[in-house]
Amino acid sequence: MAKGFADTDAQCRQLVQDARSGVFCPVYLLMGDEPYYVDMVCDAVLDNCLDESERDFNQTVCYGADVDADTVITAARRYPMFSERQLVVVKEAQMMKSLEELAVYCQNPLESTVLVIAMHGASADKRKSLYKTVSKIGVVVESQVLRDYEMPKWISMFYRTKGLDIAPDAAALLSEHAGTDLNKIAIETEKMLKNLPEGTTDVTVTDIEKNVGISRQYSIFELTKELSFRNSAKALRIASYIGSSAKFAMPMAVSALYTHFYRILKYEALLAKTARPTNEQKSKVLAVNPYFFSEYDTAVRNYPMNRCMAVISLLREYDYKGKGGDVGEATPAELMVELTAKILNI
Repeated sequence: MAKGFADTDAQCRQLVQDARSGVFCPVYLLMGDEPYYVDMVCDAVLDNCLDESERDFNQTVCYGADVDADTVITAARRYPMFSERQLVVVKEAQMMKSLEELAVYCQNPLESTVLVIAMHGASADKRKSLYKTVSKIGVVVESQVLRDYEMPKWISMFYRTKGLDIAPDAAALLSEHAGTDLNKIAIETEKMLKNLPEGTTDVTVTDIEKNVGISRQYSIFELTKELSFRNSAKALRIASYIGSSAKFAMPMAVSALYTHFYRILKYEALLAKTARPTNEQKSKVLAVNPYFFSEYDTAVRNYPMNRCMAVISLLREYDYKGKGGDVGEATPAELMVELTAKILNI
């Protein structure tokens, strides 16, 4: 079974702690579509494996496009000079045409060498020797891209590692701003921490708005909320603002709206089976923080199944229009307002 993001996070933080304590594996295979954890572990090994004075003779950093397996194996089989270990790092290892041949070295690695094989946007074939060998004698990190609905939970977990509690609406707003880019969230958080008053432990949506430079008032997150409550005037105002933004992309907006109404539809299906679902059942279906349950309780009343299906059908139409199909001379802002008005009138 594939690891969840919490398992990957715990694994990588332990590897970082081990590196800081001087504990290293003979081979690291770091791979996956999400670079955040790959870079986290690779950087920890680079920062801690050798002292500054040892790096000139004992550290080799190369890139997959520039080397082959023989070159890497030759470097890995050298003995360290004036140091107890040497470090060999292959970045962008997915670019190596002979990557799989590194399994020959991994079957019998030197105790005095630490080899890091870092892949970005790709993974080793789990059926082949390299993956199987490293799994036995070293460590494999598989870092997968998170889904949109997982991001607020990841953000909350990430903030706890910083000794902070982030409010659910603040996590949702930051998630909307950054998408599934974990590095962007980490960078924005580090900038914000420099501006928060010393001793701050709770991060609010106001902190996110002020320090990250985004507005809750005019966001998809706020638009879905106003649609849930059928607050027409505010929803239309937000839609107009969003559609006029230089960064606006209709397909992304439609995708966010689809996710929201699909959750409503799934919640209605749950309520049809269970009159009083538990919070655990709600969390499983909605994949949102319990803070937002009351919104969905209202949304299912405002959008019974026939309305919800009609909205989803409408979103399919505007997804087509947002990609250039049959829009005439309508501007993105006009399309967004038109879509919002039609949802409210269903």
